[in-house]
Amino acid sequence: MQHFAKKRFGQNFLVDNSVINMIVDSIHPQPDDIMIEIGPGLGAMTKPLLSRLNHLNVIELDRDIIPKLTRNCIISDVQNKDKLIVNESDVLKFNFFEFHENLVNDKQKKLRIVGNLPYNISTPVLFHLLKSRHLIEDMHFMLQKEVVDRIVSTPGNKLYGRLSVMMQTYFTTQSLFEVPPYAFEPAPKVNSAILRLLPNNQFEKHIDDFSQYEKLIRQAFSQRRKTLKNTLRNTCDSEEIEKAGLLPSQRAEELSVSDFVNLYKTIA
Repeated sequence: MQHFAKKRFGQNFLVDNSVINMIVDSIHPQPDDIMIEIGPGLGAMTKPLLSRLNHLNVIELDRDIIPKLTRNCIISDVQNKDKLIVNESDVLKFNFFEFHENLVNDKQKKLRIVGNLPYNISTPVLFHLLKSRHLIEDMHFMLQKEVVDRIVSTPGNKLYGRLSVMMQTYFTTQSLFEVPPYAFEPAPKVNSAILRLLPNNQFEKHIDDFSQYEKLIRQAFSQRRKTLKNTLRNTCDSEEIEKAGLLPSQRAEELSVSDFVNLYKTIA
């Protein structure tokens, strides 16, 4: 049952076993983990994860690939038939709160999320998961290297932007290692990297309205070359910017996460 990658789903299947083993070792699954794999494809990571877990939930949108995924996992180990739980769904519509409420018996246990995220929806998926951050223990994702570089970048870097600030506000971000194109079939035209995200509540207590904070960050970076005074003119004035310990002449790319949180606190 050969399966051809579908461009509309952004499918690039991981085929290099040494890379697969490195990723799974980095995730370090424990038998009782409540783990969810996003976009398992043909099961390259699913099979080694199943060998270490009591159960594994996967979220897969491509209904044509699900029988092949199930078959590949069962051929690998017949016990996987009872360990693999397939959720046929679009991850952007998947309700992680409902999943945790209805299917996780021990409410103290949090979710571990893993996956090879399609390049075309990686940022929307990350923002969707941000809303479920309180339920998450950690996340490990294969992403386009440039996206990972953006997420972990620091102020003053040309890649530093809205995605960097939002993810670093709520998570400790770490780029683990790069993955070359030849590790996939078909080979993408870009390099990939493995991203680790660990929830960090350092700033959480200062932000009581997620949507308002996100709106502030989005506005600040809406015109990168313009100053805060200009990009935030509909949100706050120069006096409020200065009250937050910043200069109206500064640009968003110069501000740290802590700076943005202080600005939010000042104008909230």
